[in-house]
Amino acid sequence: MSWLTEFVRPKIRTLLGRKEAPDNLWHQCSACQQMIFHTELAANKKVCPHCGHHMRATATDRLAWTFDNGAFTRIELPRAVPDPLKFRDQKRYADRMKEARDKTRQDDAILVAHGTIGGHDAVVAAMSFEFMGGSMGSAVGEGLVAAARLAVLQSAALIVYTASGGARMQEGAISLMQMPRSIIASQMVKEAGLPYIVVLTDPTTGGVTASFAMLGDIQIAEPGTLIGFAGARVIEQTVREKLPEGFQRAEYLHEHGIIDMVVKRGELTATLARIISLATANKKVA
Repeated sequence: MSWLTEFVRPKIRTLLGRKEAPDNLWHQCSACQQMIFHTELAANKKVCPHCGHHMRATATDRLAWTFDNGAFTRIELPRAVPDPLKFRDQKRYADRMKEARDKTRQDDAILVAHGTIGGHDAVVAAMSFEFMGGSMGSAVGEGLVAAARLAVLQSAALIVYTASGGARMQEGAISLMQMPRSIIASQMVKEAGLPYIVVLTDPTTGGVTASFAMLGDIQIAEPGTLIGFAGARVIEQTVREKLPEGFQRAEYLHEHGIIDMVVKRGELTATLARIISLATANKKVA
């Protein structure tokens, strides 16, 4: 048998040109543990076809899914000071930034683009959780201000996709100052009479939740999204009570009037188009 297995079988495989199957053909859903063919998952916008679990998506995915025919124009964002505090913990902040940029091929945790949604002009700012946990530093603040200015310039709706663990600790007080800056950015759009719509995606926490993320004219969340400021364990220790089931999840917040809608990803673009149309109807008549 050794002659057959060690000599004949390898020769047959060589003649037939057998190739190993790629290891990225399947993805396992973290909620139901079912295996999903990657092309099926991509076609379903990273939503599990078995249980409906909404997996995390990149900022580039968000832009492609939102704009009409996936067509949009990204804008170059202002450059922020790269390492204002010369911060270092286990490694230098500059090194962390380089690793994140190499991994995501983005300059920072936000992308801004403009195009049309349902035929309506729109500016979209999408946060990248894959870039240092979507943490909000000075570059994110600059990006939000740039997005607001572009929306006002184009008389377009501003839509922001949030995905963040909060302020970026490596920038200290500078990161905290982005909270009032982001609020000013949202106010610029509102004062121009333009729709400011926030889409909360998993997770949205910390200083992002405590600032621009909760100031939208319309607050939308994807199913199962974690939304909060402090962690559930910290809250339980503070109030010394057991938190209710589903606390800080989109459905719980919608039930208690904190957000306006919970919308499935496949229906999100149509919902945004409808909201923009309704919000700008009077303006077009005038």
